[in-house]
Amino acid sequence: MKIVILDSETVSRDDVSLEGITGLGECKVFGFTPNDQVAEKIGDADAVICNKCLITNEVFEACKNLKYVGLFATGYNNVDLAAASAHGAVVCNVPAYSTAAVAQHTFAMILNHYSKIREYAAAVDNGEWIDYKLFSYFGIPTHELAGQTIGIVGYGNIGRKVAQIASAFDMKVITFTRSPEKVTGHECVSFEELLKRSDVVTLHCPLFAENERMINREALCLMKKTALLVNTARGGLVDEQALADALNAGEIAGACIDALTFEPMRADCPLYKAKGCVITPHVAWAPRETRERLLERVAQNLEAFIEGRPINVVNR
Repeated sequence: MKIVILDSETVSRDDVSLEGITGLGECKVFGFTPNDQVAEKIGDADAVICNKCLITNEVFEACKNLKYVGLFATGYNNVDLAAASAHGAVVCNVPAYSTAAVAQHTFAMILNHYSKIREYAAAVDNGEWIDYKLFSYFGIPTHELAGQTIGIVGYGNIGRKVAQIASAFDMKVITFTRSPEKVTGHECVSFEELLKRSDVVTLHCPLFAENERMINREALCLMKKTALLVNTARGGLVDEQALADALNAGEIAGACIDALTFEPMRADCPLYKAKGCVITPHVAWAPRETRERLLERVAQNLEAFIEGRPINVVNR
């Protein structure tokens, strides 16, 4: 089995091991591969493992031996599934590996917004608490999460975990999902009602053509002026210019963003330095334990394929 890993640096900076994968065959590892070099790097390999590299019909046509595409991810929009099937190749993803990490990051962002950790730490770093006349420096307004309404868009593994954590904070949970029959214990509402009622709107749904830019000018106008938008899902769910305009005009209170439409971030990104916008560089999924779990499951997927019993196949 000839194996090629195209973009190992997207999951490891030598802090987690690739041996579970590399030990399954004759393996070449590339830290990063530009899309115009994907076919060249795969060559005559039987299997390719990648994260964001584009595996197109042209790649399959050029790489005649390619029979397996393994993803360092849950999402698989970088692979032409129809071309893979036509070529007789199996495509396997890794579902649900980052549930705890993404939910954790979601609440790290929410807590930072409500408790103003960033602002208070900066004030202390600037010496504003040194020799202050009172024991407590609390001039920056903060608020409790208890009693706030959190609107969760998407109710898969991550959405359910976020709901569980929100309930522990005594928040009121409402949801919007394409599968309302799967929601138990929480109120399921329309998207418009969720926007109107929520103090926090948090996105945990896949990106499809029908929900692209679902957070647009019209949606933002429905939200409370005190509301916070959180996106740890996909950047394409948000019209970034509309969000930047709403933030800069004070039409909503803030946004916490971990995924952008174009990644890495471009200098002309509308959200760059927008008022009340906290951006992290697509790291919600990336704790060390999460990446170790991911690599273990990628190896399990490939091993199952080699043994003739493929699992987590997305192009059946």
